Amino acid sequence: MVSTTPATRAPATADPGPLRPPWSARALIAAGLLVAAVAATWLTFWWIGLSPASLAAGLDDTARLLRRMWPPDLPRAGDVAWMIVETLLIAVAGTGLAALASVPLAFVAARTHSGPRWLRPPARAVVVLTRAVPTLAFAILFVRIFGLGPLAGALAVAVHSVGMIAKLLTDAVEEADPVPAEAARACGAGEVQVAVSTVLPRVFPALAGIVLYRLDINIRASAVLGVVGAGGIGVALQTALGSLNYHRAAGIICVIVVLVLLLELLSVAVRRTVLRPGVRRPSVRRPTVRRRTASRTSRRDLVGRDAGAAGRTAGDTTGTAALPAGRAPHDVGWDRGRVLRVAGAVATGVVFLVSLWSLDPDPGRLSGAWPNLRAVLAGMWPPAFSGDLLMAVLESLLMALGAAAVGAACGLVLALLTAVNTTPWRPLSAVVRVLLVVVRGIPDLVYALLFVAALGLGPYAGFLALWISSTALAAKFFADSLEQLDPLPHEALTSVGARRWQAFAAGIWPQFVPSFTGNGLFVADLALRESVVLGIAGAGGVGYLMQESIATLRYDTTAAIVIAIAVVVYAIETLARIARRHLL
Repeated sequence: MVSTTPATRAPATADPGPLRPPWSARALIAAGLLVAAVAATWLTFWWIGLSPASLAAGLDDTARLLRRMWPPDLPRAGDVAWMIVETLLIAVAGTGLAALASVPLAFVAARTHSGPRWLRPPARAVVVLTRAVPTLAFAILFVRIFGLGPLAGALAVAVHSVGMIAKLLTDAVEEADPVPAEAARACGAGEVQVAVSTVLPRVFPALAGIVLYRLDINIRASAVLGVVGAGGIGVALQTALGSLNYHRAAGIICVIVVLVLLLELLSVAVRRTVLRPGVRRPSVRRPTVRRRTASRTSRRDLVGRDAGAAGRTAGDTTGTAALPAGRAPHDVGWDRGRVLRVAGAVATGVVFLVSLWSLDPDPGRLSGAWPNLRAVLAGMWPPAFSGDLLMAVLESLLMALGAAAVGAACGLVLALLTAVNTTPWRPLSAVVRVLLVVVRGIPDLVYALLFVAALGLGPYAGFLALWISSTALAAKFFADSLEQLDPLPHEALTSVGARRWQAFAAGIWPQFVPSFTGNGLFVADLALRESVVLGIAGAGGVGYLMQESIATLRYDTTAAIVIAIAVVVYAIETLARIARRHLL
């Protein structure tokens, strides 16, 4: 008889590998997030008095309002054209100013910066603060300082955009190959020379993708800045709703939706033709790295996989991947692609200068804004915190977290119907995808204005608006993540006779959990920022207090509100980042 004891006993020096307890830190974090989402949803429903009966009544009131808005009454073609042009110019001017300011800010904020160390903390603080305060909140301040018109809107767009562009560009700078920069420093080049000659060319494709995506976001934001008097097509929308001209409001909303959808298609086309002309993709599949990247950098996925691939390829100078297909390393010169890129760069510069000129930056007007700026800054100290302010912040927080939790659940269902590897019927996938694009094309503030008109003031309208936008956004993120998963486990289970739900539970869901968690946290982060904006339209939260404090010249309350918004948004963002790091 052969004894099996020596064969089954591991050697004393063998490494058994990492052992996980049944309730590891990862499981505790996941359980904590689930409990927090359920608790936030229940508390939100209790706070706003949401029940199946009230939801049915609210949807019935909204349906009656939509019937009153039909048929849409479109403005005259000339008026529509001018409003669209003004909206686009505000977005282009704000995005261009933000890009110019973000480049030096990103280099200073990067960990690889070799200049004065004391500049890094202030640069990072600017990136955080500008990203935390919503665009519409900045627009209210700038309207008070510079007066009504597109100048205030463009500056608001620029200041808020700096946070996102500089943050993502900082990540790209830190991930760039440090060898060329070190070689340039060894030759005596200064820090500015190193940045311009070695780092900026490598991160420029990523910067272009970030700016294009931010322009898409800013066009949506510019479409509603007119609600607070900051120019654009939103002025006409607010006028129509204020005068109860719902037919005209419906026509303007249709114009906004069509504009946003067309520009989204244009943005996708530009990214495909400009950012990766002939780039050769590597053929090696690495599903582990792809899943890890998708889970850890869900926010960076918003910039577009094309921009990231082009940026990585442009940074590879050791091989031929940075060259268009079919071109040898020594084959340089002016070809069709280079001519198109240079012409596009020149046209972009011209459009940016025209957009700046359209803002009417009159020196007299700018100098006249200094007294208003001094009055605002002087009145902001010391900040005046109060119980009403804290309750309004809590209301915004509950609306955002509750809507994000419900939206993530609904978005998961829609994503399963949309993704090509989980949909039960391909035509249904196409219909749902088109519907999500249309729903995503309507700004959140428009939903809030409609629900306020139908249901009245309060957080109920804000919750419904955030619910719709969070559902559409989560469905988009989840569907993209599902389609990027490794198909081999699902195919293997299907080939051995597993049912559809069994193949999904064992082959898709375990891979999808990290992306679901990371993207769900990001949706909650975005919902919190938007909840501040919705209060300006009367949909509950802290936004209404901010608009009222500026109108009554109580700038100390305004300062307290801005500080509270920044602290809460930064805290949620930090918690989400910690959760992703430990969970994913």
